[in-house]
Amino acid sequence: MTKSHSPRIAVVIPAYKVRSQILNVIAEIGDIVSSIYVVDDCCPDDSGALVRAECLDPRVHVIRLPKNLGVGGAVMAGYQAAIKDGMDIAVKIDGDGQMDPRYIVSFIEPILAGEADYTKGNRFFNLDSLDQMPRGRLLGNAALSFMSKLSSGYWDLFDPTNGYTAIHCEVARHLPMKKISPRYFFESDMLFRLNTLRAVVVDIPMDAK
Repeated sequence: MTKSHSPRIAVVIPAYKVRSQILNVIAEIGDIVSSIYVVDDCCPDDSGALVRAECLDPRVHVIRLPKNLGVGGAVMAGYQAAIKDGMDIAVKIDGDGQMDPRYIVSFIEPILAGEADYTKGNRFFNLDSLDQMPRGRLLGNAALSFMSKLSSGYWDLFDPTNGYTAIHCEVARHLPMKKISPRYFFESDMLFRLNTLRAVVVDIPMDAK
């Protein structure tokens, strides 16, 4: 990080059918974060409206998409808002409570230290925690990991479908946002696009949940 000011950290939360969890997720986000972008992906449960009505955190900005774009489209909308507002790093977590906000510091540290442009979670680092993950999902993730290594070129990464990520906003600025897969292959496509930018990607150990 070359800027002299304190780094401005943003959190992007795609919101789709997370009405019962989203407020608790926001409440657990620490003071290190400057802005929180809740991207209502045309949610039928009006998750964004709930946040506007009941969340008093001044860091929160609700972005309502006119049509459902999928998780990738929602994240890109959050990235664009973070870039426009001058954020330095954008951390993406889900709104369903399965990604512990306490990990945010671990995700941004390598980026702040200049050791990474993009960080992502790795649930395979601690083998004991994998007992919580169904065996079929483990096997599927292993297969996807190999396919992702082939397509992205990041041979030392694991758990490519993990959606807990952080990105330097200067790198996000150069992503072809309209071309990135908006739905099921979003995380893997992100790795492919990052490799074309020669971005440094680092895995962050986290427990499976």
